[in-house]
Amino acid sequence: MRITGNIVSSDNQKLNGVKISLEINKKQLYTVSDSLGDFSENIPLGNLIITINHLDFTPKNIYCIIEKDTAISIVLEKDVSQLKEVVISNDKKSGIKNLDAGKLSFNLKELSTVPTLLGTTDVIKLLQLTPGVQNSGDANGYLYVRGGDPGHNAILYNETPIYGMSHLLGIFPFYNTDHIKEVEFDKSTSNPKYGGRLSSTTLLNTNKKIPSDFSIQGNAGVLASQLTLTVPLNEKNGFYISGRKTYIDEIMGPLLKSGSNNDVKDMKYGFSDANLTFLSQISKNNLFSLSAFVSGDELKVKDENLALQTNLKWSNFAVSPSLNTVFSPKVRMSNSLYFSQYSNELNMEQATIEFGVSSYVKDFGFNNAVKFLIGKIPFKSGLQYVYHDLQPQKVNVENLTTVDNYSQRTINANEAVVFVSANPKLFKNLTADLGFRINYYTSGSDSYLHFQPRAVLNYHANEKYSFYASYNRQYQYLSLITTSSVGIPTDFWIASSDGIKPQSSNEFSIGSNQNITRNFSSSFGGFYRSMKNLLEYPYGITQFNEITTLKNDLYVGEGKAYGFEMMLKKSNGKFTGWLSYTLSWSDRNFDELNNGKTYFAKYDRRHNLSVVGMYDLNAKWNFGITQLFGSGNRFTMPTSWYFINNNPVKEYSGYNNAQMPNYIRTDISANYYFVKTAKKESALNFSIYNTFNVENPIYVVLDVQVNENKDKVVVKQEKKVLYRILPSVSWRFKF
Repeated sequence: MRITGNIVSSDNQKLNGVKISLEINKKQLYTVSDSLGDFSENIPLGNLIITINHLDFTPKNIYCIIEKDTAISIVLEKDVSQLKEVVISNDKKSGIKNLDAGKLSFNLKELSTVPTLLGTTDVIKLLQLTPGVQNSGDANGYLYVRGGDPGHNAILYNETPIYGMSHLLGIFPFYNTDHIKEVEFDKSTSNPKYGGRLSSTTLLNTNKKIPSDFSIQGNAGVLASQLTLTVPLNEKNGFYISGRKTYIDEIMGPLLKSGSNNDVKDMKYGFSDANLTFLSQISKNNLFSLSAFVSGDELKVKDENLALQTNLKWSNFAVSPSLNTVFSPKVRMSNSLYFSQYSNELNMEQATIEFGVSSYVKDFGFNNAVKFLIGKIPFKSGLQYVYHDLQPQKVNVENLTTVDNYSQRTINANEAVVFVSANPKLFKNLTADLGFRINYYTSGSDSYLHFQPRAVLNYHANEKYSFYASYNRQYQYLSLITTSSVGIPTDFWIASSDGIKPQSSNEFSIGSNQNITRNFSSSFGGFYRSMKNLLEYPYGITQFNEITTLKNDLYVGEGKAYGFEMMLKKSNGKFTGWLSYTLSWSDRNFDELNNGKTYFAKYDRRHNLSVVGMYDLNAKWNFGITQLFGSGNRFTMPTSWYFINNNPVKEYSGYNNAQMPNYIRTDISANYYFVKTAKKESALNFSIYNTFNVENPIYVVLDVQVNENKDKVVVKQEKKVLYRILPSVSWRFKF
């Protein structure tokens, strides 16, 4: 017999990651609900006891007699402490939850105590505190996961790809945290529904519950503020709308101008963004939603000494209508369209020369997914299509006499996908998540047909111990080309065309999860990834001219990454948090670099350690602390100098032969609550970024000095530091 079920909250919110225990005929079975709150399991006939456990809800036991295939719907009630108008300590909450095969799920509300730069929760910064994710340092909003490059990670906003994911070098999160309901992170993209990247997939999901009450919540900080409105129109329609803006110019501008030794006396930066989610219950079985996201940034720098003016703009726009249909308890379907655009533009003016460079990427796409049963095995399948339109770089140079335009041609590409996954139960405690993804990609005269298998085996020994092993093969057709040592918006995207082959990877991973006690859990794992057709662009943004092409300028090589990951987590009690450690290696091999010899990748950081602690002192105060340690990233440095015709010449012994200093940072925060109930909140957040003022350079400049006789060279390293100690105060509210 087969039992299928759906788990929702009392306010009709679908619950994923719910642990379900099935006891029948003195045999114990275990399963977990998926992202739609569904679960399914093969069981024998007999008396069944179902035990439901979720950290945010009251546990529930259900007794029934199984005589045939059965479908049930289960409603979980909120913990009493969350419903009262007084604050009662609740030890059944967790901000970060482990799923199978290296996946993580985040409860952003419960992570508000984790210290952040501006007092608002930043998912990218949180992910860098978890196993397998490298700390990218300051001035960088990118992710580096399991030895991959920054462009190897997919960020999906309600399953719409976002290509530009930072405000001002990662200082601000690129989204409004209050608008995000749930975050799911998969380090190896084991779900065949998602693809197109070699490393991870991060899902940012907005609220899919039609609001019943009007509410206002937000955050007013020193450098930026955000506001979210929850608006019910009637019982079947409602929307969420969010907006955010910075006033960093008003705060930082006077500080910059007050420095007498500062050449850059006129720097202006600003950003704004907005989110919209509209929901309509068209019928009992059909839910329509419309999601939209828009953001815009502008950075202006004026250097009077150099007669230089710089203007850098970058923006995102994404919109996606979708329809979710329930045909029966065993069959569900979702369909969505989406449009996503990212663009950037840099303009520089110095004396009589004007220089400009711009790029963009646009996606028009369709997603279809169906969940159903064949016999007693759950399946998921679907179709996807996306049309890519890219302008890698467009360069314009003007002076008093000439105008030169150098543009890489626009690239158009079509990508079609069929995916299928199945979740059979192989043995008593052994389940499998099997799937494959078929990609057909075409651009100009280039076309590719790729089969991408995925397999995850999960063995649940008992309630305390579980083990997994996984394999997946990935292909990536759009690639991010970085042009500097920090993540800046002049980086651009290209598509596989004109002989530029797609990147590919094979990844193996194993691991285990342990529930040590009611309060403590741990996870251990290892991974190995091999990568082919990796791309390296050794030039800056001004390399292009009328005869260059991307095919000629890009280097193509291989790489591998492997390592060990562990996490120790405390989920309950006044003190909660986790310890994360990663030991890893990441190598690259390009014929044109390092004389064809293998070298360390830029973000080959041997050790990454993060400690996160959160403490609830009482109903008014809670505190948070993070301690980070990471080995320095790699860079290329001259090892010797000599003279040719009285001119100093530098000599290199190898590519990425040097290492930055170890990255060490301590952040602390405190929240003071004036009011804290289920529907109202008023709190002050105090946080200090880099509490002990440790110098963490973002790059190193070599200061070369030659004596008067030109027979001696003195080389000194100058470390460029972006952030030192940064305190901030913000007011968080909801009513």
